[in-house]
Amino acid sequence: MAAVEKRRPAVPPPAGFTDSGRQSVSRAAGAAESEEDFLRQIGVTEMLRAALLKVLEARPEEPIAFLAHYFENMGLRSPVNGGAGEPPGQLLLQQQRLGRALWHLRLAHHSQRAAFNNNVSVAYECLSAGGRRKRPGLDGRTYSELLRRICRDGQAPEEVVAPLLRKVQCRDHEAVPLSVFRAGTLTCFVLLEFVARAGALFQLLEDPVAAVADRRVGQAVLDTLEGALQASDAAAPARFLEAGSRLGPDSLALALDRAVGGRRPSAPMTREEFLERAAALFIAKVKPVG
Repeated sequence: MAAVEKRRPAVPPPAGFTDSGRQSVSRAAGAAESEEDFLRQIGVTEMLRAALLKVLEARPEEPIAFLAHYFENMGLRSPVNGGAGEPPGQLLLQQQRLGRALWHLRLAHHSQRAAFNNNVSVAYECLSAGGRRKRPGLDGRTYSELLRRICRDGQAPEEVVAPLLRKVQCRDHEAVPLSVFRAGTLTCFVLLEFVARAGALFQLLEDPVAAVADRRVGQAVLDTLEGALQASDAAAPARFLEAGSRLGPDSLALALDRAVGGRRPSAPMTREEFLERAAALFIAKVKPVG
């Protein structure tokens, strides 16, 4: 039986599963793993994750343009960029850092507390980065310049925001901690929104032809606004904005009825005066730095 036993023919391995094929697959898997490790080691993976989180926080109308701007503004985030890539001139470097800090601060509205606080921390790190001749840390001069830029870009009249800046600014060479930085930037953003709402309110009061309001009417609205602010015991600037929002139609209508009840002529009140006086009510509630 052994002599007549037929030998089974050797079965060749299927195509693609030869020893050399297995080695090529192994090499490809190893290359993929090494590429993934490389991206992780140089920080690209974490950077992309952070960028996507920013998109989810801000939810921009044009996410591609948002991402392009985001990556463009990442250049000076890290203190290590004070080396060969540093642009010539300390002033130019400082202006670029201010621009990037402002961009981060505007990514989320201050009412989105978690996202806004995170962006404040990023902006603080951006401005605190040390360069060739600058120690890490934020000084009062840079901090005060940032607050002025926030107010200027918000298109609020200079005479309206100047009293607030005097309250929340620091001395030029004074070290500014993160808590002071957060409070100052938040107060400026809230004041800008407060002034914008006051401007919209004045637009309802003004004569469209003369572009002024009756002084009695304007004063009545300011008195009502002052009462709402004084009734708020909270120290947070955002609470002042909420207090101003409580000016319901009933309270305003009652104030306006009392104002127009008299028949005596009244001097006009300009938009600038109304905004300045409304902002003064807000600023009076803000605690000065230190």
